Amino acid sequence: MRHGEVENPDGVLYGRLPGYHLSELGRRMADRVAEHLASRDIVHVGASPLERAQETAEPIAKAHGLDIATDRRLIEAENVFQGKTFGIGDGALRRPANWKHVVNPFKPSWGEPYVDQVVRMMGALETAKEAARGHEAVLVSHQLPIWIVRSYVEKRRLWHDPRRRQCTLASLTTFTYRGDKIVSVGYGEPALDLVPEHLRAGAKPAKGAGKAYGA
Repeated sequence: MRHGEVENPDGVLYGRLPGYHLSELGRRMADRVAEHLASRDIVHVGASPLERAQETAEPIAKAHGLDIATDRRLIEAENVFQGKTFGIGDGALRRPANWKHVVNPFKPSWGEPYVDQVVRMMGALETAKEAARGHEAVLVSHQLPIWIVRSYVEKRRLWHDPRRRQCTLASLTTFTYRGDKIVSVGYGEPALDLVPEHLRAGAKPAKGAGKAYGA
């Protein structure tokens, strides 16, 4: 699961910075998904250590009488632009100081290598699979790591256009195992009606709303 909307009045790419909590709308998203999953056979709930992920996992864990298992492997991808505004149409790529960080989109040169994200996310999935074998688990993470591990499992290239990620706020990307093998990947958006239109998967950025604030 990707976490819900975050309170971010300054519009920065918050990345791994502490102190970024769910907004009121984000809490409603988390509650909505918890209601959606209430009847599921969930025996394990894990989450990134960042506040927004922990707060998203809380109502799900509570509904199933579980504690949250914090797993650092689920954390947001590292990014050199953390704490800054950097997004579509804000002129960031016209600043010479930023050029050295965007020379290689295939790695990517601005942050944690895609391959490293695959390794840690697959490790988190493996741990959850073992903890919930024969049942279901929920892991709360962040847009980029979720999209990268899905791309890997579906055998797509890891470099991509961020605007084309199918990973809306509070969405569910589901990996189904048969034994130790992933046999299918699913996707759902139980809180879609709460997500602002310009933040939905595949939406064209609205004017003044295209910054990559964090995920």
